[in-house]
Amino acid sequence: MFRTALRNVLAHKGRLLMTTLAVMLGTAFVAGTLVFSDTLGEALRTQNSKSYTDIAVTVSDREAGSRGYDHGGRAATGPALTEETRAKVAALPGAAEARGVVSGFAGIADKKGALIGNGFSTTGTNYVPGADGTDPRYPLAEGRGPKNATEIALDTKTADKGGYKVGDTVRVAVNGPVMELKLTGTLHTNDPRVTAGGSLAAFDTATAQQLYLSPGRFAELDVKSKPGTDDAALLTAVKQTVPQGDNIEAKTGRELADEQDRMIKQGTRVLSAFLMGFAAIALFVGIFIIANTFSMLVAQRTKELALLRAVGATRRQITRSVLIEALLVGLTASVAGLLAGIGISVGLKAFLNGPMDANLPDGPLIVAPGTVITAIAVGVLVTVLAAWLPARRASRIAPVAAMSSAEQPATQKSLVVRNTLGLLFALAGAGSLAAGVGGKEVKLVGLGAGALLIGVFVLTPLLSRPLIALFTPLLRAVYGTPGKLAKENAVRNPRRTAATASALTIGVTLITSLTVVGASVNKAVDDAAANDLKADYAVTMENYSMLSPEAATQIAKAPGVSATSVVRTVPVKTGAGAANGSAGSDASNGSEASDGSDGSDGSGTEWLTVVDATTIDRLVTVKVKEGSADALKQGRLMVSSGNAEHNGHKVGDTLPVSYPDGSKGSLTVGAVIEANSVLAGIVAPDAVVGPHALPGSGLDKVLVKGANGPTGELKQALRDATGGNPLIAIKGEKDIKAENRQMLNGILNMMYGLLGMSVVIAVLGVVNTMAMSVFERRREIGMLRAIGLDRLGIRRMVRLESLLIALFGGLVGVGLGILVAWAGVRTLADDLKGITTVVPPVQTAGFLLAAAVIGLLAALWPAYRASRLDILDAIKSA
Repeated sequence: MFRTALRNVLAHKGRLLMTTLAVMLGTAFVAGTLVFSDTLGEALRTQNSKSYTDIAVTVSDREAGSRGYDHGGRAATGPALTEETRAKVAALPGAAEARGVVSGFAGIADKKGALIGNGFSTTGTNYVPGADGTDPRYPLAEGRGPKNATEIALDTKTADKGGYKVGDTVRVAVNGPVMELKLTGTLHTNDPRVTAGGSLAAFDTATAQQLYLSPGRFAELDVKSKPGTDDAALLTAVKQTVPQGDNIEAKTGRELADEQDRMIKQGTRVLSAFLMGFAAIALFVGIFIIANTFSMLVAQRTKELALLRAVGATRRQITRSVLIEALLVGLTASVAGLLAGIGISVGLKAFLNGPMDANLPDGPLIVAPGTVITAIAVGVLVTVLAAWLPARRASRIAPVAAMSSAEQPATQKSLVVRNTLGLLFALAGAGSLAAGVGGKEVKLVGLGAGALLIGVFVLTPLLSRPLIALFTPLLRAVYGTPGKLAKENAVRNPRRTAATASALTIGVTLITSLTVVGASVNKAVDDAAANDLKADYAVTMENYSMLSPEAATQIAKAPGVSATSVVRTVPVKTGAGAANGSAGSDASNGSEASDGSDGSDGSGTEWLTVVDATTIDRLVTVKVKEGSADALKQGRLMVSSGNAEHNGHKVGDTLPVSYPDGSKGSLTVGAVIEANSVLAGIVAPDAVVGPHALPGSGLDKVLVKGANGPTGELKQALRDATGGNPLIAIKGEKDIKAENRQMLNGILNMMYGLLGMSVVIAVLGVVNTMAMSVFERRREIGMLRAIGLDRLGIRRMVRLESLLIALFGGLVGVGLGILVAWAGVRTLADDLKGITTVVPPVQTAGFLLAAAVIGLLAALWPAYRASRLDILDAIKSA
């Protein structure tokens, strides 16, 4: 039986080609994902280990954020790492050197004033020269390091991008005015933030401390040990030397490297799992093709299988023979897929480092034994499992019945069982979707969508007849006999039609769902930008860090500005602890903040959104549901309806609070307002909360209204008022909409690209089915030619049949995609105000058109083959 299986594979290698390609593509996706993840992870770990090569112990101040505060506005009240501390650590017996480190963000402008690099990785640090005048962390490429507040050094890539040479004047800024500094040198660095597309600016230590912390303070101390010193012993000595506090943490370099390795492994696991999800979709699509192919091969070999049964082959041997064929196909395709996956990994890295400028670290290609085993095992297992049902079906054919018929129709019992199971799955899925929508439960919606998809796939043979019949009048009217024959061929074997169409349905369903959800979210965000915001511009930081408080004063004085308001989030403690000592206080101590719908982080802290009470109504749409529209002007709070519902706040309630500066007070709710994308959670007047904010705490944004609306002159005036800081973004309504769309569309485009593999495999399935169908119907095609149907009619018949199958798959996919997207959108109703399901007609019609084109293209080769069959040879074929 093994020899028989091998002979059958070699005899039908042409008909198994598309199946082999489908398995190969799916396996290549799996192998490419594993190889790329392993290669990237190893390169990152190697780079990470180099970063800690010379570090024996690191002491870090976890509170040392920008200007001594983190972005939440929390004071850095713990002990500090000072120059005195650094000197004590450096004097320890086992310490060779103790380097003080300061870091933050620094935006570098090119010669046109635009920001170099992405806003998230604009890194600033201090240059610490050794005895030879160089910093070993940043080897010099040219020039020297900075020595005073008028000088700066840049990494080589940033200098090249900006067109800067040693001696040029560089425009650089943190969250304040732009500084013009002399470029004294260029540096090499392996900092992953820089290699990933960011920039590095190095200042002298005193300047960096002034910009990022406070004079004499460090964020970190990196200790180098003397030869022969035990790192653990040095760590103990360092811990006894540095100040004691919850914010001070000391670890060995090895511990830090291990922590980074764990983070890298976790990150690559997440990336691998994400990509594997799409690989699983591609393999799932391939299952339909494999099952369809083997079903057709079994049907075409019924007489051969009957003869084997007649000469003594058992049912088990017949089943085993078909599964061995599947095993051989799967093994061949998996090995080819593994090799293709390795090539994909190499190509992907080259693409990311080339056109995408991702600057991934160099490293050897990693093809782990586990990758080889996994890729081959997955390919073989998927192929064998997909061929199992056709193999069982082959073993159940009675010898006499098989010899008398080319293909045995499905029994009525099997169809009833199939339709019953499909109906049960579909009903369960629909019920879960409804429950998920009603309870805003994403998990229920996901389970319901999966069950519904399975149910519809099982029911596709039942659905194929009525849906394909919709096109019958058009086919007869336009194409006559070929159109009628195409329809009859498409519905002749509903199981085969369903299996072929289902492969395409999966891709169309997922793409349609993504498109509808994306359009719905874009519409909701656009509406929020248009309806919630009256301001002409919002001034923020490009890297979403805090804006300097001084910027608000500068913006308010800009020519053409008629109204401004700061917007910042301020944490206040609430509850019994905050109430101590608050008796007798009134609402004059207001404050507000929000993290979303309820404004609370669940730890007794409320995040207040603080605004200017006198101007906010000119800059933001405020719709009061209960209470006074002048609540903010009266020193009271406005609470969003979502916050009020979640926390039980109502007009007149008093909240005892403890402010960031340690003072206590109470705040009174003066109004409940409709949900607003700008004024989320709890809103408080800046005049009330401002005096209790910590010195130097930043702003989220500044809203600006112009006397003459959003003009180019006003935008330039705001840019000039903020000193042309490349890190400061001035966004109008169109900019906000474009930014939101760019982020979401970038995600969608990536998802479309990953789903493209499943669509390619689905196309192979249509080609395979049509080609094998032509071979199966050679005699029928010969008879049609004999009675007068010309070659053009044959080609048209095959193409129209393929078109019908593709359109059927497209229609089902679009319908399912819209339904699943509707359920998903409903679960977002609490997070995105006013979101509704938007079905973009152009894109939806485009998906159906694409399905039709796929059907026509997939039929070109099978149609050509059918039209070239010799009439007499075709009629004589069995």
